Amino acid sequence: MSDKQLKTCVNNVLKSYLKKWLYLALCLTFLSVPALSQARQVERVQESMPLTLDFEPRVQITQSNGMTLSQAVDSVRRRGNVERVISASTRVSNGREVHHIKVLTKDGKVRTHKVQGRKLN
Repeated sequence: MSDKQLKTCVNNVLKSYLKKWLYLALCLTFLSVPALSQARQVERVQESMPLTLDFEPRVQITQSNGMTLSQAVDSVRRRGNVERVISASTRVSNGREVHHIKVLTKDGKVRTHKVQGRKLN
């Protein structure tokens, strides 16, 4: 095989690979254009939608003759027989906070103490 024939053969192989890569690049480009267009449409729709909250707003509380959650936890601890506080949460019932404090007693039992909290306005 002569040098000229070898060069021609190599050029043909390179052209073939180049055509395949160019075709692949063009296909990927055309496939991505609709996806980008759809993403832009979603952004436009999201911008035009009003903001909605996935949670309820907190109630404004003013202190009025009741304990805070931390004060209620301290009060339950001072009563004795408390090995560990498991959880403490505040719920609203009849316009008033009620603190639910779950504790592990020294004899291994789980008890829930309910402590009156503050009145809500």
